Amino acid sequence: MATDKVGYIKLNRFSKTTMKEFHEALEVLKKKGMEDLILDLQGNGGGLLETSIQLSDQFLKKNELIVYTEGRNYPRREAKGSINGDFLEGRLVVLIDDGSASASEIVAGAVQDWDRGLVIGRRSFGKGLVQRPIFLPDSSLIRLTTQKYFTPSGRCIQKPYDEGVQAYYQEKLERYENGELWSLDSLYMPDSLKYFTDKKRVVYGGGGIIPDVFVPVDTSYNAKLNSDLIRKGVMNNFAITYTNSNRKKILRAHPTVEAYIRDFDMEPVVLAMKNFAANEDMVWDEEGYSKAKVMIDGRLKALIARNLWDYSAYYEVFNPYWQTYQTALEVLEKNTYGTYNLAKSEF
Repeated sequence: MATDKVGYIKLNRFSKTTMKEFHEALEVLKKKGMEDLILDLQGNGGGLLETSIQLSDQFLKKNELIVYTEGRNYPRREAKGSINGDFLEGRLVVLIDDGSASASEIVAGAVQDWDRGLVIGRRSFGKGLVQRPIFLPDSSLIRLTTQKYFTPSGRCIQKPYDEGVQAYYQEKLERYENGELWSLDSLYMPDSLKYFTDKKRVVYGGGGIIPDVFVPVDTSYNAKLNSDLIRKGVMNNFAITYTNSNRKKILRAHPTVEAYIRDFDMEPVVLAMKNFAANEDMVWDEEGYSKAKVMIDGRLKALIARNLWDYSAYYEVFNPYWQTYQTALEVLEKNTYGTYNLAKSEF
């Protein structure tokens, strides 16, 4: 529970077990008093198409269009809601970023086009292709693109190949260079890419899902010290070592996740990690640490919590350090959600 009434579910992938896990999580949250839901699809690169349709179905009414595919030599095929979903009444926020792709974009696009909820974060990756494997005589195979995914309003999820393959692969770098990660105003959207939701709100195509509420990237996350601690495995290895050596002591002092979040002192732990990093031949940059202190301390505290309890504890500890998550809570708690003319704006 993010608050007394707001539940939170993080989805890392769309697999065969996702819907079972989702239903179990939803049931637990409802029993705890959840009225509204934050669905976190940040960094979720996709997975099974059928699972994305089933998940979208949980938020939409029966027979509402979820996604359709169409290709030059393939007729339009539609996937519609088959049931009245298990979460139709509460307010819904979907979190995305440039790592959200494919199945994640199908869910975010359907929720946005039906005005079922708010999409918050940064423009998603833009991967929406249907590919057919064709085996060749030498037992190799090619994957031939036959169709593309489209949201209910008609937006093509796939970002264009118009300027060639090289430009396609460099597109994420271009987002960084043109300032899109810091300001949505840097993204030029012509009228030709304008589409309309069920309640006539303007949304844009052109590849990926553009959020209703933009949140700029946190530059401290990309600070060199923070990146090195993660990339070289130093932070994760230290968190495991530290937790295994101090597990009983920490749990005696902080028997619950809530007590741990509230009272656990990070200063001596960070000092210990600094010494650990030196033994791993990693240079500790004090200036870099001061710039990324909030993010480094938050991630380390969350990793220790994960090792003490479970993955749920990790997100419970770390989410408050994420601006996208905080923005979602602000939108719900201050009810600016209701200013977007959504299907459930009256809540």
